[in-house]
Amino acid sequence: MSSSKFRTASLWPDTLGGALRIALVAALVWALAATLLFFLAPGLETFPRLLMFSECVGLTMLVCTLLLRRTRHFAQLQTGTRWLLTGAIAIPTGYFVGHQIAFLLLGEPARMVGLEQVSVVPIIFTVLVGGLALHYYATREQLANEAATRSEAQRLAVEAQLRLLRAQLEPHMLFNTLANVRSLLREDVGRAESMIDQLIVYLRSALAASQTEAVTLSREFAQLRAYLDIMSLRMGPRLSYRLELPGALEATLVPPMLLQPLVENAIKHGLEPKVGAGSIEVVARATAAGIEIRVSDSGLGLPADEDPGPSARPANASYGLQHVRDRLRTVYGPAARLSLERREPTGVSAVVCIPH
Repeated sequence: MSSSKFRTASLWPDTLGGALRIALVAALVWALAATLLFFLAPGLETFPRLLMFSECVGLTMLVCTLLLRRTRHFAQLQTGTRWLLTGAIAIPTGYFVGHQIAFLLLGEPARMVGLEQVSVVPIIFTVLVGGLALHYYATREQLANEAATRSEAQRLAVEAQLRLLRAQLEPHMLFNTLANVRSLLREDVGRAESMIDQLIVYLRSALAASQTEAVTLSREFAQLRAYLDIMSLRMGPRLSYRLELPGALEATLVPPMLLQPLVENAIKHGLEPKVGAGSIEVVARATAAGIEIRVSDSGLGLPADEDPGPSARPANASYGLQHVRDRLRTVYGPAARLSLERREPTGVSAVVCIPH
């Protein structure tokens, strides 16, 4: 999500409903302004006439501001210059054009405001209220820009962490795999060739993932399959696995290498320390809230005194768990989560929930 999209949606929506909501707020503000002016300057106008003039001036000013915001060259100006020009154009236009619209609605002949008599009170009041309204929206835009900048900085930081994680994990895995290939060349050439083939598939997929911000779930599962094939060749009968991805979810986009740390964590902390055979299952399914992906193992499981809840950080868990949580929060917001669940009789399920 780009920052410009965020600002447009928050301040100046393109939909008719969003524009009507802004117009309603502006109408209430200018009604309050008319009420204040009526009491502060008694005898200036009757309240109904003052309210009519105030609403026409305020809404004309709003329309002028919205039109200026949609002008391409105007939007390219610096923020301070843009808002100064908005005030210099919208306030006088709203005052003079709004009065002509009010005369028309009241059934009175149009006339140049101030030609017969000049009253500085309405002019000063219009400039004051209009200036405060524009200052309010300028402040909101600045806050939106700062929020978007912080969000982008957080996203870049998480992606930098991902690159660091890849730099730490992939050489380690590569060296271990090459060591296994070297030993297999003397014992089982066929298995060695198979491991090299899967390593090529895995590294090609990892390279492609490093060059994009999102991959399909089918590609994510293909990379997991290549990785688990390599680990199966290394661990032999101690490791079996199953991947299940419904066809309807294959094209769903997710951050690259989102599930890899969970699978690696399951092997490192669950299956490798365990005596005997173990298994890993990665199952994706659609839910009412979005998509649920379970990475389950039959390893040692969590200690009895550790909390398996959504915010748990087990003492024996790798950095990868917290990294996945950070990426989910950055990409999808607070609705996404990673939680751990105990399995019976042994094992852990890492459950990733991605909202619609």
